[in-house]
Amino acid sequence: MASIINTSPISFLLITLFFASARAAMFNISNNCSYTVWAAALPGGGRRLNSGENWALNIAAGTSQARIWPRTNCSFDQSGRGRCLTGDCDGVLECNQTGTPPNTLAEFSLNQYNNMDFFDISLVDGFNVPLEISPNSTVCNNTIRCTGDITEQCPGELKVTGGCQNPCTVFKSDQYCCISASRNCTATTYSSFFKERCPSAYSYPKDDATSTFTCPGGTSYSVVFCP
Repeated sequence: MASIINTSPISFLLITLFFASARAAMFNISNNCSYTVWAAALPGGGRRLNSGENWALNIAAGTSQARIWPRTNCSFDQSGRGRCLTGDCDGVLECNQTGTPPNTLAEFSLNQYNNMDFFDISLVDGFNVPLEISPNSTVCNNTIRCTGDITEQCPGELKVTGGCQNPCTVFKSDQYCCISASRNCTATTYSSFFKERCPSAYSYPKDDATSTFTCPGGTSYSVVFCP
């Protein structure tokens, strides 16, 4: 049974502000590459983007671990099953799990502490496609990008077809994976290679100080492949 709730003007204003701050974040994912990229998103699934195409995606406010990444050299059948050379997510077009390295990664935590969004570009899983995150806001201009020539200059031991692998996947040691809670995880020669070419991106798991950025909750974002 429906009921009528009497609210004061102040209560109505607070309710309005709450829902305004908790609305979904809007993402415009664009492929500026000269080749096809299969965009992936958690949550969100996946979409083929030919050169010049866009994908509009809404992600719910309060989502603490949202990810967007490019996949390359994919082939899918009519049921959405197939495989990608880089960034593959268990062989499906509509991703429901994280991608297989190497893949350049855009990460977001929406409407978190003090109603702020936290976001970054991560190379912890390696690199496959240049990427930019740009807030669409008049009060937040924290645009970040990774456009270094990482694939061509990749160290031989990390180099793979279509990208540059991360050292954790290659060597599987705690020095690079930073899994042990007791370990003082620090930069390495490999993380320095990534950091020199993309200074605003995460280069290893504990690279927080220069790699995490914020905007007010409710900000919309552009994620661009090959900016």
